[in-house]
Amino acid sequence: MSSFRTSELSDKAFEKDGLRFLTVKTPNLKGRGDICLFVPDGTDALTDLPIYILLHGVYGSSWVWAMKGGAHHTAKRMMDSGEIKPAILAMPSDGLWGDGSGYLSHKDRDFEQWIVSDVPKAVYENISCASKHSPLGIAGLSMGGYGALRLGAEYSEVFKAISAHSAITKFTEMEGFVEEPLAAYDLIHEDNDVIDSIRKNPKSIPALRFDCGKGDDLIDGNRLLHAQLLELGVPHAYEEFEGAHEWPYWQKHLESTLRFFDRYCVKK
Repeated sequence: MSSFRTSELSDKAFEKDGLRFLTVKTPNLKGRGDICLFVPDGTDALTDLPIYILLHGVYGSSWVWAMKGGAHHTAKRMMDSGEIKPAILAMPSDGLWGDGSGYLSHKDRDFEQWIVSDVPKAVYENISCASKHSPLGIAGLSMGGYGALRLGAEYSEVFKAISAHSAITKFTEMEGFVEEPLAAYDLIHEDNDVIDSIRKNPKSIPALRFDCGKGDDLIDGNRLLHAQLLELGVPHAYEEFEGAHEWPYWQKHLESTLRFFDRYCVKK
């Protein structure tokens, strides 16, 4: 039985480059949510394939990781060369609230549970090579990096690995990107910085990596988070590269995320 009142999956006859599109209706969004999927060819007979959730930044939706970042092309190239094992990319919308929901629990809609609960269920209930036993990795860029870091830490029992690129690290940093006043988010919880989530369970954080461009306005927040993690003794990898808050940077460094997930999410 489906977890969703309605599910609509694209028809393989009209799909291209391994991309599939899925829409489900969920109480967490009080409506429908979209997921763009990359499902590698030749995996129909496989089971429990890992699912790598990629979260987009502000202004975007489920299509941007593929259509601006070429994530499916990067994944296919790395899988075809044998650099990484087959896995599913799940690229959901953030729920399409304002300029960006922050992947947070608002009092009227739960964008956090949309990602943590609904997205994995929607994938394994509609894609035969995935199941409830599929290992999960969560990653994102900018606001999506913020979501990945927070949700990966909050739900350490759900995710095997976390990766973030150019991440917002404090909720107040959203103010520099969105039109909506922060009070309009009407959040359920008060402590919504990444470090607040990590401090709840510093000993059980999944495998963690993050990076930021040296020309990115968010670099100071990423450096601070790195220092805070060192102080807490949380194992992690932090890297800085040339680049700014832009798609060429994310296109390039997605490879690091996929290698990292292959290391920690694939059953050897």
